[in-house]
Amino acid sequence: MTGTTTGTETETGTGTGTAPQEDVVDVLLAQHQRIRDLFADVRAAQGEHKQQAFDELRALLAVHETGEELVVRPAAERAAGKGEAKARNEEEAEANRALLELEKLDVASPEFDAELAAFQQAVEAHAQHEETEEFPALRASCDAGQRRAMGRRLLAAERIAPTHPHPGTAGKPALQWTVGPFASLLDRAKDAFAQHRD
Repeated sequence: MTGTTTGTETETGTGTGTAPQEDVVDVLLAQHQRIRDLFADVRAAQGEHKQQAFDELRALLAVHETGEELVVRPAAERAAGKGEAKARNEEEAEANRALLELEKLDVASPEFDAELAAFQQAVEAHAQHEETEEFPALRASCDAGQRRAMGRRLLAAERIAPTHPHPGTAGKPALQWTVGPFASLLDRAKDAFAQHRD
C-alpha cells in the first residue's frame, strides 16, 4: 500500500487497480472490505505509515459515506423503508463527527488508538446493518440493470466527494449536492499539500 488514495482505489474500494464492478451492492461490499483492511493496517502500523494508512482510511470513509447518502439511500428508502434509511444516515452523521475528532489527534498518541478502536466498532456495526438490512432490500427491489446504473452513479459521486469529514453536511443530501463539490476541491488541495509535508 502506498498510503495515498488514487482514483482507482476509491472507485473500486479494493486498491487493486482492477476495473470496478458496477453492481452498487458489489461495489459497496468491496469498499467495506477495504475499510476493514485499512482499519487493521492503521492499528498495526507505526510512524509515517500509520499516518498514511489513516489518511487513506479517512478519505475512503468520507467518499464512501457521501456516495451512499447521495445515491444508495434514496433507493434504500424505497426498498427498506424510511426508518432504515434514516437510521443509516444518522449513523453516518455520527461517524462523520467521530472521524473529524480522530483527524485532529496525533496518530502516535494512546488517545488516537483508543478513539480509533471505538470508531472501528461503530463503523463495523453500521456496515453490518447495511449488509444485512439495506443491501438485501436493494437486491430484492432493484434489478441488475438498476443496480449497475446505481453503481455507476455511486462511483461518479465518489470521484467528486469530499475526502475529509464535514459533519454539517452529513445526512443532508441537498447540502452535499450544493456544498460537496466545493468542499471536495478544498479537501483534495489539502491532501495534495499534505503529501508533500516534511
